[in-house]
Amino acid sequence: MPGTDPPPATGLLADGVHESVSPGTAPLRLETTHDRRGVLDGAWWPHSRDIAVELPALVGALTERLGPLTRVGLDSAAWDGLPTRLVVDGRVVHLDASSVGDHTVLVTRGDQDLFSLLVVPPDAPPDAARAAMDEAVRADNRKGAGQILRDTGADPLSRPIGSNDAGPA
Repeated sequence: MPGTDPPPATGLLADGVHESVSPGTAPLRLETTHDRRGVLDGAWWPHSRDIAVELPALVGALTERLGPLTRVGLDSAAWDGLPTRLVVDGRVVHLDASSVGDHTVLVTRGDQDLFSLLVVPPDAPPDAARAAMDEAVRADNRKGAGQILRDTGADPLSRPIGSNDAGPA
């Protein structure tokens, strides 16, 4: 049917940007364009560094929009304890941990479809976090996650001493 967006199984995403997924969950934004030109596919601002608490809502929201996920790659230094897998909505999601420190989470759908999301630190000031998320979902964004966090002040190391506003709003 003309004008209808293809389903996620086709490998293409519907055009548009989606805001926070449901009340009480961490903010998530996706750059959902057919051509996926930007460096990042979206941004996520978790409430804490507890992956067992934070990841189920992210996986549920992404599964709703992208289809079933098979793997999630995480930076081991950014999280408190990482299991090798989690069961989310009755499905096993394998977790890959590395110490790359690149401020991203990599999500795999199917065998090869990879999505890269900026991870905004939980303690980022709200205005800086929103600015970082806005930058990450711009279709023409060419900056990496670390550069976006530094430019917006969402990276704790780039903020002036004493400016520790916390938590997703």
